[in-house]
Amino acid sequence: MPQTSEINRQIVLNERPKGEPDANTLRMTTTEVPVPGANEMLVRTVYLSLDPYMRGRMNDAKSYAEPVSIGGVITAQVVAQVVSSNLDGFEPGDYVLSGSGWQDYAITDGTEVMNLGKSPENPSWALGILGMPGYTAYAGLLKIGEPKPGETVVVAAAAGPVGATVGQIAKLKGCRVVGIAGGAEKCAHIVENLGFDACIDHTAVDFADQLKAACPDGIDVYFENVGGKVLYAVLPLLNPFARVPVCGIVAWYNLPGLPDGPDMGPAIMGTLLRMKVKMQGFIIFDNFTREVYEEFRRDMMGWLQDGSIKYKEHMVDGLENAPDAFNQLLSGGNFGKMVVNVGV
Repeated sequence: MPQTSEINRQIVLNERPKGEPDANTLRMTTTEVPVPGANEMLVRTVYLSLDPYMRGRMNDAKSYAEPVSIGGVITAQVVAQVVSSNLDGFEPGDYVLSGSGWQDYAITDGTEVMNLGKSPENPSWALGILGMPGYTAYAGLLKIGEPKPGETVVVAAAAGPVGATVGQIAKLKGCRVVGIAGGAEKCAHIVENLGFDACIDHTAVDFADQLKAACPDGIDVYFENVGGKVLYAVLPLLNPFARVPVCGIVAWYNLPGLPDGPDMGPAIMGTLLRMKVKMQGFIIFDNFTREVYEEFRRDMMGWLQDGSIKYKEHMVDGLENAPDAFNQLLSGGNFGKMVVNVGV
């Protein structure tokens, strides 16, 4: 069913998943298109962002944000267009960046909504390189990782929107950059198109040995967004005073409990202690000031304009395909920033 002006499709949490979300986890419902009241506006979703953090919001667990309630619309940032407005500063036809979630239409009072104008160039980029993923890469690397010229930076999920950006910024800062990705096609893109010094396929049987060979001087900065076997291969290569910004652990998001295999806690904690490693988790809009965000926007716009940073999207058509695309994202099947074309 395509987007229409008569009904509002919504994808809601039907039940909390145990492991990977399945056909019972999410369901599509329909409601009437809402009508804005005083000091409100109606927005229509054009592009929907899919991001790994959404898996955590499906759990009823303590976190940095409240979980989605059963029957609630799945949370997400979207690029939308204003349909009608009773708000100063927003007119019909304006593109906006909003937290409207997995649905066609939403009412908002303008809180935490950014007006992108009538005809922004590449509007979906506000969900990626010029939005949360790009900002995560920029601030996490530069403010926590603090890379120095000549150091070795290793980036997990290097073909994704965060990892690809981290690696390119690290190259601009004079570092040797090694990416980690799944498959030869992604690794070729990372080296040939993004300019990384090397890329290691984590599906290779000798992955840990290849990573060690690619990092003869050890690892000074490891940008973590995966966890799992990638983290375990990185640990013995960390140099004294290495820095590890942590923005995600996607390899473990679908686990119903602790991972199988040996307890790696002692190895992780022992490495942090012996190597005097700084490992810091961060939630991008909680950890940094408005000034850092303005630095990011200024620098990233410049890098995109002069070609120093390249960006790739993985576009999926149709809100109805968002659940399957989300599972594809969690399993590493995306090639670039995963965006759903809901209403172009």
